[in-house]
Amino acid sequence: MLARDPANDAAFVLHEPNASSGGQPSRIEIGAFLRADANGPEHQALLRLIGSLVEGFASPDDERSSAFGSAQST
Repeated sequence: MLARDPANDAAFVLHEPNASSGGQPSRIEIGAFLRADANGPEHQALLRLIGSLVEGFASPDDERSSAFGSAQST
């Protein structure tokens, strides 16, 4: 789950293991979470969420972007 620390507004991943595993919830910095085993379903879900937050912004290889696209001569 993506969470935010109310004390400093820092975002982090809150990992809550299954009750049957007996594990304790843990906080993981977002960058560290994405670097570790980045092909898991949890990682893909977080990347989709991040992508939805920036929807409408052009990617560096989007030719329609005036901020990132290369200048075209006419």
